[in-house]
Amino acid sequence: MIFLIGLLISIALILVGIVRFKIHPFFVLLFAAILYGFITGMNVPQIISAINDGFGSIMGKIGLIIFFGVVIGTVLEKSGGAMVIATRLIKLIGGKSIHLAMMLTGYLLSIPVFADSAFIIMNSLNKALSDKAKVSYAGTTAALALGLMATHVMVPPTPGPIAAAGILGAELGSVIVWGLLISSLALIPCYFFATRIASKVKVAIVLETSGARPEKPKLFLSLITIVVPIVLIVMKSLFDYPEWNLKTSNVYPIIAFLGSPVIALLIGVLLSLALPNTLDERVFSTTGWFGDAVRIAAPIILITGAGGIFGAMLQNSGMADFIKEYFSEMSIGLFLPFLLAACLKTAQGSSTVALITTASIIAPMMPSLGLDDAFLKTMTVLAIGAGSTVVSHANDSFFWVLTQLTGMDVKQGNQVQTMGTLILGVSAMFIIFCVTQIVG
Repeated sequence: MIFLIGLLISIALILVGIVRFKIHPFFVLLFAAILYGFITGMNVPQIISAINDGFGSIMGKIGLIIFFGVVIGTVLEKSGGAMVIATRLIKLIGGKSIHLAMMLTGYLLSIPVFADSAFIIMNSLNKALSDKAKVSYAGTTAALALGLMATHVMVPPTPGPIAAAGILGAELGSVIVWGLLISSLALIPCYFFATRIASKVKVAIVLETSGARPEKPKLFLSLITIVVPIVLIVMKSLFDYPEWNLKTSNVYPIIAFLGSPVIALLIGVLLSLALPNTLDERVFSTTGWFGDAVRIAAPIILITGAGGIFGAMLQNSGMADFIKEYFSEMSIGLFLPFLLAACLKTAQGSSTVALITTASIIAPMMPSLGLDDAFLKTMTVLAIGAGSTVVSHANDSFFWVLTQLTGMDVKQGNQVQTMGTLILGVSAMFIIFCVTQIVG
């Protein structure tokens, strides 16, 4: 039982450190991993080895992938490309379906752009369209926020799902395809929540005068920056599918190279350079857009590395054998990662931290939980993503971005955002369970 005691103490330390003392998650995860090692009787060389190997291994797999994904999102945001995509999508859907337009726009934008940033980009447009169409601002805000959250936690190249997939060894193309399917289905009940329930919340619309007009790159260039990397990664996954025997094709070496996540996202970075009007120090310098991307990506990469350390410590301690002995007959499967992610999300607020921490804890337990085949690894990533939406409330930065920009008070924020994320997470987990019963 020392393994369970050590894990519970480590999780308690993570929550207290982040929530109560506001310590950076990297240091909390690192010290929690070291404490777990000592509690479970690991010797000093084993602990040092877990620190070095855990951090180095995960960074070698996904460090650059996370960074390139952040660069693409930053350039899209700063160049105005994200707004171009949003505006065109809303025109296509039409002004009579504001809720659907907001939800689908958020769904698309949050694949490359962080949910918080995408909401800031979209809020003024959401406000103006809600006022023009005379529909509830709270309802359209719920639709936008839930669309943003769906892909933020379940569809790479958003950093959280990338990190979870890397830690669990899930195939990234598979996570993208299934993530798109499951997250879109999970938004169906969210749409009805936004139109029927959240719309009853009364929030006044205060229109601001617009400032300087942002740049407007071409729609085609904005879209290919997102679409090309995803298509390349998915193509490689299709060629790697064993039943199709496509590895013998003459084009496979090219697809394998271009479709490897690090190369695909690097291509996305290069394509994004076509978006700015001019390529100068505003884009390339340490104080420019690339510098902003480094500052955004660094904490995520470090937290992911600390999660890798935690996972290596658990693996080296013999935790997997403990789980196999005591829990293998319980058939809890995907519900354990979902519930653990939900607890961590609710307790400390960050979906990304919940994703990375849960993946790190679950990784050495995968065989014991019966989740170690390729398909179930993908489903585990998505179950963790679903859990990491449950729920967004006062300790989540996104909650405050939403309430402060819209003028909602805390009660209204709970009615719109907290309840909405609960519906999104539970719906996604229900769909994941159904898919595993059908496909598995």
